[in-house]
Amino acid sequence: MSDLVAAEDVLLFVNAALTATGQREFRSTAEEQRLSLDFLHAYVCVNYRPLYAAALALDINDHNAGLIAERLLRTPREAGPGEGRLIAARLAVMPPQRVYRLFGALRAAGVNNRRTRAIVRDWLAGRPDLAHDAVKYRPGLKAAVRHTHLALSGGAGEAGEVGDFLFAPGRRNRYADRTLEAFRRAPHEQGALYELPFTVAEGFAARHGVAREVFLERIAPRMTRLERLRTRPGRTELGVMPLTRLALYVVSLPFGERVARRAELTGALRAAAGRVAGPYAGSWGRVAAVLDDSFSSSGSAVKRRRPLAVALGCHFLLEALAAPGGYAAHWTSGAGDPLLVRPWGPTPLGTRILDALEGPQGAPERLVIVSDGWDNAPPGLAGEVLRVWRERLDPGHRTSVVHVNPVYDAEVFDVRRLAPGVPTAGIRDAEDLPALVEIARFAEGRERLAELRAYLDRRVELFLGEGAR
Repeated sequence: MSDLVAAEDVLLFVNAALTATGQREFRSTAEEQRLSLDFLHAYVCVNYRPLYAAALALDINDHNAGLIAERLLRTPREAGPGEGRLIAARLAVMPPQRVYRLFGALRAAGVNNRRTRAIVRDWLAGRPDLAHDAVKYRPGLKAAVRHTHLALSGGAGEAGEVGDFLFAPGRRNRYADRTLEAFRRAPHEQGALYELPFTVAEGFAARHGVAREVFLERIAPRMTRLERLRTRPGRTELGVMPLTRLALYVVSLPFGERVARRAELTGALRAAAGRVAGPYAGSWGRVAAVLDDSFSSSGSAVKRRRPLAVALGCHFLLEALAAPGGYAAHWTSGAGDPLLVRPWGPTPLGTRILDALEGPQGAPERLVIVSDGWDNAPPGLAGEVLRVWRERLDPGHRTSVVHVNPVYDAEVFDVRRLAPGVPTAGIRDAEDLPALVEIARFAEGRERLAELRAYLDRRVELFLGEGAR
């Protein structure tokens, strides 16, 4: 029994780490999210520290990865074997701004133990262009160097130039590094700003009074894919966008534009889903999906339409994973055109689940439900349908049922579940769906802590092996 409780605790934390970001959701404030998440991190770190650290090898979001790394580094005396390698490997794949934010939090908390200094030093040593970081993330890099007492200033080569740029900017009249030199010239030379990172050049462009369209046209080669998406949404490179990012872009468009660009958008979504499915395309047999496009899928001001975008991404991914002609989608609104879905109406999950289980070809091999779990038309019908189905109509589990939920519920410290016997996993991006279906089996109660530990050990070994390469 204790093993089952421990497995449930760890899975509850994994669900939170996949979905929660400490930001406002449709039904909870940012403060409620943060308080709930902080309690979960403290509880799991104290009671299941090795498993807590192992979560860094899973596809949890960067917000929670940063919180895990910070909590582990704050308590070095309780550190287990391999923690430092796991933290370093995770930081290596996180966006640099997230890592600098973590270093800032450690500095504010006065965490400056030997392991922390080594991790900061090694991460900075592995940066491909420290001069770029000095310009783009100047406050973060400066604080990290000062806090860990790294010697940069006054020396020769790139490190010496970066050190002088950060701590003694008047020491050099000119920099050999092009980025540092461009930053030095940018206040009085308009052409220099186009040699800078986009976010830095933006400020100088405003100071020089450069027209926005002119600036965006000239700086385009220096912009990242996400920067181009944010600033020039009509000129995006749809063919290389990740699935969930592409779905977010599609649901942000007006209906008229979606219709006018139907072939282009549908083709891009199917291509992105095909890249995610990879060798597993067509291998899932007959699949039915219940997809939530009710009003609550509008998300919040800071996560606008994200639940809807995750559902749309999952729709195209499930279509790719299903056998040819073996996929059926059931949107809660009754929509028949996935490209025109919008957050609207109540959430009749129970009715749609019945539709999915009683399809023209009979019950599917897999039923995947993508919803925030607020079944309200009528309340509780979905859970009752799933209970009766499992207990009386399909006790042999001929149909695999999985619920993936893109919204963390701060009140219950987990994602909201539809029924006790239905495995539920949190989901951040549609791309994570195949891996989450694997994780969700542990939530059925048939797999115990030993199996969960073995699974996490395999993920850690794979994660560290990829980092070494």
